[in-house]
This record gives sequence, structure tokens and C-alpha cells, in this order.
Amino acid sequence: MKTYFKIFLPIVIFLNMVVSVMAETPEEKGLRIATEADLDGKGFKDIIQDMEMILRNAQGEESIRMFNSKTLEVDGDGDKSIFIFQHPRDVEGTAVLTYTHKVGPDDQWLYLPALKRVKRISSDNKSGSFVGSEFAYEDLSSQEIEKYTYKWIEDVVCPGFEEETCYVTEDYPVDKSSGYTRRVVWMDQNEYRIWKIDYYDRKNDLLKTLVFSDYKLYLDQYWSAHSLKMVNHNTGKETDISVKEILYQTGLKDSDFNRQSLKRAR
Repeated sequence: MKTYFKIFLPIVIFLNMVVSVMAETPEEKGLRIATEADLDGKGFKDIIQDMEMILRNAQGEESIRMFNSKTLEVDGDGDKSIFIFQHPRDVEGTAVLTYTHKVGPDDQWLYLPALKRVKRISSDNKSGSFVGSEFAYEDLSSQEIEKYTYKWIEDVVCPGFEEETCYVTEDYPVDKSSGYTRRVVWMDQNEYRIWKIDYYDRKNDLLKTLVFSDYKLYLDQYWSAHSLKMVNHNTGKETDISVKEILYQTGLKDSDFNRQSLKRAR
């Protein structure tokens, strides 16, 4: 290859890449952003988190619940997770098990210790309230990219974090039984951290807003928010989740995530 070809070839390749990105449709760019974020978060293996949940009604009255969660990364499918409540007494031992799937409805089960039985949560009930909070059962599933179609909207300063620029995308659930018509997501361009999500109901009206803050870095790779606030714009109710401790790669196994493990949950 002649010398001038060697000099100009990298420039030509770079320009072709720039032209390719500029030629993206909003839908293609939205999917690319979601794919890059998904790849950035892979390889965590498992996570255990201890959390405090504060339920706040429209009058400002509060109730506090303590729970932990365990999540297992699954090759070729969505993650498995289990949420276990420890306080107060009226919800102690209540547990929710979720098998997220890349394609098709997720599988979810609820264990109610007072009844000593495991109840399957049907797809039609996924939009129901998670133990009285402003989070829905479908919010507990891992957000696999196949669950949505995407559209890039704009690039803006990240809400509450002015040092970063965020992609703003719209995500449209593939599952027809979802309680949402779309989500509007603010995700920073450097680390793919989500800072805000607006949820729109089946009438396409703004229903809820979830704000993430207090991110910390684990294993020099994985960012986790330690504070989450969900606000219901219809009722004025709020749910705050504060993460007290996070442990990565603890050695969780598939056998820790079955229906029998719900009854053993503590």
C-alpha cells in the first residue's frame, strides 16, 4: 500500500463512521444506545442489596419497610431476582420471585407468609402495586433490551447532574399487558447511568417519575444508585428507596431462585 493511502485510510474510516452515525434514524440511535448500555452492564454475575423503603402518602405521612434483594445474571435470558421483606411485622417474610425473559412475559411469584402459600402473579396484574408502594411488579424485572422498541429524542444536560450530558430516549413496551405506553429515559453518555424515568400510562398521560441519585462505583466497572424516588403524579404518593449495602459476586446459585426459596426466605 502506498504511503499516502496508509496516512489517509484511518481518516477515511473515521469519516465513514461519523457519516454512518449521522445517518441513523431516531429509532436506530435509540436501539444503539440501549444496546451499548446493556453491554456495559454485563458480567456482574450476582448482587445482594439491603434496602430501606419509605412509603409517603399525599399528606406526608410515612411508613418504613426494610427488605433485601438478590439478583442472578442469567446467560441467554433475563436476570432472576428475589425481594424479601424483613420489617415491619405485617410484611415480614413476604417475598417476590421474578424470572425476567428477553422474549415473552416474565414469570413472577408472590409468597404471603400469613397464608403460607406461593401465588403466581398473572401478566394482567404486572401493573399492580408492589406491596403498597408506587413501584409496579413489572418495575422489578430486569430491563432487557428486547422488551422495548426505542427512539432517541435529544441530548440534554442530565437532570440534577449538570456535569454530564444525557441521551433522552423513548422506550415502548413490547408486552401488550404492560401498564405503560412508553417510558422517557435520561441516561448519561459517559457511564450509561440512568438519572430519570417518566412513565406514561395506557392513556399516554404522565403517571410516575423515578429519579436516581447517589451513584457509587463497584468493581471499577458497575455503577449503582443508592437513592431512588418514585413519585405518582395522580395520587401525590411517593416511595423512596435507600440502598444501605451492595455486595457483588457473592456466589449466588440458580437454586437460590426457585419457588421453594420463597418459603425459606429470611
